[in-house]
Amino acid sequence: MSSSSPSPIVTPRPAGKQASAKKERKWMPRMWIGMCFGTWMAFLIRNRFRVSPNLAYKAVLITIVSLLNSGMWLLEWIMLGWAIRRTKIDPRPLIVLGHWRSGTTWLHELLGLDPQFTSPSTYQAMAPNHFTISKWWVTRLFFWLLPSRRPMDNMPMGWDRPQEDEFALCNVGTPSPYLTIAFPNQPPAFEEFLTLKNVDEAARTQWKNSLRHFLQKVTFVHRKRLIIKSPPHTARVRTLLELFPEARFVYLVRDPFVLFPSTVHLWKRLYETHGLQVPNFQGLEEHVLTTFMRIFESFEADRALIPPGRLYEVRYEDLVADAPARMAELYRQLELGDYEAVRPAVESYLAQNSDYQTNRYVLSDADREAVSTRWRPFIEKYRY
Repeated sequence: MSSSSPSPIVTPRPAGKQASAKKERKWMPRMWIGMCFGTWMAFLIRNRFRVSPNLAYKAVLITIVSLLNSGMWLLEWIMLGWAIRRTKIDPRPLIVLGHWRSGTTWLHELLGLDPQFTSPSTYQAMAPNHFTISKWWVTRLFFWLLPSRRPMDNMPMGWDRPQEDEFALCNVGTPSPYLTIAFPNQPPAFEEFLTLKNVDEAARTQWKNSLRHFLQKVTFVHRKRLIIKSPPHTARVRTLLELFPEARFVYLVRDPFVLFPSTVHLWKRLYETHGLQVPNFQGLEEHVLTTFMRIFESFEADRALIPPGRLYEVRYEDLVADAPARMAELYRQLELGDYEAVRPAVESYLAQNSDYQTNRYVLSDADREAVSTRWRPFIEKYRY
């Protein structure tokens, strides 16, 4: 990440349901709240305890909760460890791919309306070390802590809503680029784990084992076919196919001139909300530009590994224009079953959220030129 100052990006204007979003709660759970004590201490040591003084309360709270997490992890291991390790994951997970802000969360929720599927929930991703024994009481006791809407785009939040498995990997101590969010003024963390192509085989095997174990736990609870969604997975197709050779993939793309400012805004909000340092945002735009191409190039290098008929690609704009038609097409191509049985739920969901409006941004001339130049292979391939 360079040290250049951030370029001007207009703050998104809320509209519709977005206007009802509540102010961020000071004591809301942070991404790292599910770490066990040893994992949390190792994380702090790695970053030399460089917590901003005015944010120290976050670190103190997480430290206290990490001790509880360690105790509940041990209890879960004693009670259910053997049964979880024997749990068989459906070998045909549906994996949603796409860069951040491509609409993957929306698509994830649409797909999750099908009762044949299940997904890791927000609580499972935030408490991966013990959710099988703790969810029933923690979510009832602390339901009020979680904001009703996400801070970056005001989409609904809830303990049971679908969530990225990448957060679970962070909380069990698996290296992830997401760990940069906690200490945003430090050099980016674990960038090699974005694609998993420049890590040694032992580390890659450990990464696969961590993901597999988490998904075993989700399957142990729900006993259904999985939908998996994390934007970094877009760059990990080769490794995911090693885990799940029968997987199906959905790849969502979006207008890059919307994607760039939206992604910058995403990281700013995550740094502010979940970080342990007051962020300076230095080099953020360069980081977004570089990371996008790393993901795109990794996916393009691996897409031929996906067997015919196992990949469905869709533009976000086309999905928004006619979601029922695109969903029916997706079901046919990936052979997911009878879409007509799911159509009423999809149409009801769309009707209930019809007044939701996305954030709006204005790009500076310099940023528009940078996107046009740096992301040209993507722009030409998808005709943006």
